[in-house]
Amino acid sequence: MDKAQDGDVLLIKVSEGVATLTLNRPEALNALSRRLRRALVAALTALDARDDVKVMVLTGTGRAFCPGIDLREGPATAEDPAPEGPGIGEVMAGLETPIIGAINGLAVTGGFEIALACDMLIAGQSAWFQDGHVKIGYLPAMGLSVRLARLVGPARAKEISLTARRIPSDEAARLGLVTRVVADEDLGAAAQALARDVAQWAPDVLRAMKGLIDAGLGHPLPEALGQERQRAAAWNARPR
Repeated sequence: MDKAQDGDVLLIKVSEGVATLTLNRPEALNALSRRLRRALVAALTALDARDDVKVMVLTGTGRAFCPGIDLREGPATAEDPAPEGPGIGEVMAGLETPIIGAINGLAVTGGFEIALACDMLIAGQSAWFQDGHVKIGYLPAMGLSVRLARLVGPARAKEISLTARRIPSDEAARLGLVTRVVADEDLGAAAQALARDVAQWAPDVLRAMKGLIDAGLGHPLPEALGQERQRAAAWNARPR
């Protein structure tokens, strides 16, 4: 059964190694209110520390994934959900547990940033992405400028961000932003099936493999190859 987190703004369900987090402000298209930002940071941190959680799925209730910050609350950024804690971008960058984004409807600005911070993305056919930072006069603070350029190249990233144009799901797939596109009605089942494919394996090796891939992205090829050899040698020498 889904468990409510922070006044039902975030639903959490854990079953057979899969933790499903559902942004639950459908009346606001799941905009990131301060309460939702705090709830999401707390949930991601807590679930990442659990031995029974092998993979997470992040999605939204209703007809949208997330349009970003709820600007009705003022100009706070998603990197500042609470004065005493880290922001969503910082937390997601440090997750050891793989996270799958199931993108239903729009993923805009801060919502696009959260989507890009996932390890794998599945999109519904009607899903679309947009970096709207230039429209509202803010700069991204959750890694969009870095992740988007690494995924699609700097020229395409600049075109997407400087025009603030919509990226429909089929184009997102061609650009490599999403791993697959499915019919809207099949999105939840497809995300759960992928999560089960991941969750069948031991959690320690899943975390190690995710960490190895992420670490390699931050180094030139020769250095990354050397780092892979060193990590693999240490890991493979462990007692079984």
